[in-house]
Amino acid sequence: MNSDPTPAPEPPGGIPRRAQSVGAAIGISRILGLAREMVLARTFGAGSFTDAFYIAYRIPNMLRDLFAEGALSAALVPTLIRRMTQGGREEGWVLVNRLVSTLLLVLGAVTLGIYFGSRGLVWMLAAGFRDNPAKFELTAQMTRIMSPFLLSVSLASVGMAALNACGRFFLPALASSLFNICCILAALLLSDLMPGWGFDPIVSMAVGAVLGGAAQFLVMIPPAGALGYRFRLDFRFSDPDLRAIGRLALPAVLGLSATQISIVVDSQLASLYGDGPVSWLSYGFRLMQLPIGLIGVAVATATMTTVSEYAALGMRDRIGPALGSGLRLSACLIFPAMVGLLLFRGEIVQLLFQRGAFLEADTLWTGRIVGLYTLGLFAYSAVKILTPAFYALNNTRTPLRASLSAVAAKILLSFLLIQPLGFLGLPLATSLSSWLQFALLRRPLARSLSPATAAHGKGAYLRIALASLMMGAIALAVHRGAEMMLPGPGALSLLFRLGAAIMAALAAIVPLLWLFRVEEARELARLAGIFRRKGR
Repeated sequence: MNSDPTPAPEPPGGIPRRAQSVGAAIGISRILGLAREMVLARTFGAGSFTDAFYIAYRIPNMLRDLFAEGALSAALVPTLIRRMTQGGREEGWVLVNRLVSTLLLVLGAVTLGIYFGSRGLVWMLAAGFRDNPAKFELTAQMTRIMSPFLLSVSLASVGMAALNACGRFFLPALASSLFNICCILAALLLSDLMPGWGFDPIVSMAVGAVLGGAAQFLVMIPPAGALGYRFRLDFRFSDPDLRAIGRLALPAVLGLSATQISIVVDSQLASLYGDGPVSWLSYGFRLMQLPIGLIGVAVATATMTTVSEYAALGMRDRIGPALGSGLRLSACLIFPAMVGLLLFRGEIVQLLFQRGAFLEADTLWTGRIVGLYTLGLFAYSAVKILTPAFYALNNTRTPLRASLSAVAAKILLSFLLIQPLGFLGLPLATSLSSWLQFALLRRPLARSLSPATAAHGKGAYLRIALASLMMGAIALAVHRGAEMMLPGPGALSLLFRLGAAIMAALAAIVPLLWLFRVEEARELARLAGIFRRKGR
């Protein structure tokens, strides 16, 4: 029976509006994440200590991606929306309790495994660290400290997915800001105290990560409680929807397992190049994640929820157009970001990181890595949009095949490209394999759309690319002019040049998209408040 007269999901809303809400929250979080990386770079640089932290952090975070954020979130949202649509919100919370109870058992055991198996895990991810026993032991120590991070942040991911299913987007997306704040405060306040307690200063980052993961989970409790959620242990594993989540999640776990193998291969190969490459790759990847978080994740979250609602309401004819709109909206924002990062990657890295222990050589290598990661930026964002959509449609085989194929290509390319390019071959292999995964996901989508819609999408991408290139030319010209006005290598001159170029790009992109008759330009202009018109 329907114990809640008010169904959980409202009729589907617009993807741009939902993406705006998620994007605003993620924007705050990503800016704080960038501040976290700046504090880390200034305090610890890009050497042995930061290499150790990044590998130690990668272990629980990798398992979180595997068990919770990637697989379970993609399976939970459509299943929970369907259950709430059919049985009311209270029935949805029953399902959440059964899932949380299951995770407490499974991930609790995994957390203990990480703690007691830390040295073996470090050996698996960074065998090159064995040549430096102090570095190896420091990594294992931080792995043990951060082992509870897996459980707390996985429960936070479930809370985020549940709130998204209830139409709440802003606060869940903002929760990761607490993680960044805790890491920043730990680095600033605890790093100098750690030696007195018998720890290396970098251990403060591990403590901050644990506190941040706990904060992400705790902040989900009040809004869930306001929507009627009450936690109760419930080990009724026979729940059909709990089993449905397992069936949907299993192929995702298999696909993500292959992805994690790729990460292990990258970590092992990078660790063979001495001190620095692991940190340079991490800094470059974090910088590339900024537009993905602001745009790709925001659009993906909005699209997944909208598609799940359409599927639950039987409005399958609207799913294809919704996905197409989400991809084009992402392209309108990601293509310009790609152009900007490729043009100004070196100066961006210099402005953000080059101070304190982060040296000019670190800027050079990190900038090169950012450029190579940027080549796959749109494909990476598009995969985040398309993969959850397939799970909303109960299609788990296509994402699994695409993921396995892309990871196999990634590993092969890594070994091939590392010969002529060294560790720079790793980010290039990541970008190329992302495009392969996007192609393998989009092809079945294109077949499900009408020929006219598919052709419209291809034409739109070309127009968006041309508009982005013109925007890049304008930004570059303004940058050159600003350099003539205020020359020099100083931070003020650098900030002036980049600021002028970015402002010019922001001012130019929407009018250029409008000029090239990109449909999403009108929605972008309306959301940005640039101009308003009635009608279409």
